[in-house]
This record gives sequence, C-alpha cells and structure tokens, in this order.
Amino acid sequence: MGRVEKFEDLIAWQKARELTKQIYLCTAEGAFAKDFGLRDQIRRASVSVMSNIAEGFERGSRAEFHHFLVIAKGSCAEVRSQLYIAKDVDYLSDSECKKLMDLATEVSRIIGGLRASIQKQRDAR
Repeated sequence: MGRVEKFEDLIAWQKARELTKQIYLCTAEGAFAKDFGLRDQIRRASVSVMSNIAEGFERGSRAEFHHFLVIAKGSCAEVRSQLYIAKDVDYLSDSECKKLMDLATEVSRIIGGLRASIQKQRDAR
C-alpha cells in the first residue's frame, strides 16, 4: 500500500469504525437499549476510538498523532471493560460478547502497532 493520505485510509480507523457500528447495533435493542448509562458510555467510548485516530492523524505531527493513538487505545480498553459488564448482566450472549471482544481486541492490537510505528519514526529523528 502507498502513502496514507487521509485518516480514512488507516486500517486502524476502518476497524474502529466497524467496532463503533457493531456497538451501536448491539446497544439498540433489548435491555441494553434501556440501560441509558451503560449504553451511552460504551457508545461514547467506541466513538472516541475512531475519533481520536482521526484527530491525531489530522494534527499533522508525529508527536500529537502518537498521543491521540494512546488515548484511542485507552478508549478501546474502556469498550472491552464495558462489554464485560454487558455480558455479566446478560445484555449480550456469550457469542455476541466474544465477537465484539475479539473485534475490540483486534482494534487495540492494530492501534498498538501503529503507535509503535509512529514512535519509531519519532525516535529516528
């Protein structure tokens, strides 16, 4: 793949977008939809993942991009933590939770790799 020109080209952002979509879909029905606190918090956390990737990329400096990737990775951990709550109170089945947890873990891993790559670029300067 060639040079990344816009944040939409980043695999990390694309996967974070998919995670956000899946979180919105699973929180739109059943008891989860009625638990406004947890529903809204997990939605905000998932939106934060993709938003911080985008914002950091657009800031234009490696240092700021790195900083925003750290925040995005933290928000991804927040999503995973909230998924445990949703599973524990039976808002999600085991299979639904596993699917979302696997996706959130993948997003976190990709962000971590991107963050490490940006750090290497920063260190090489």
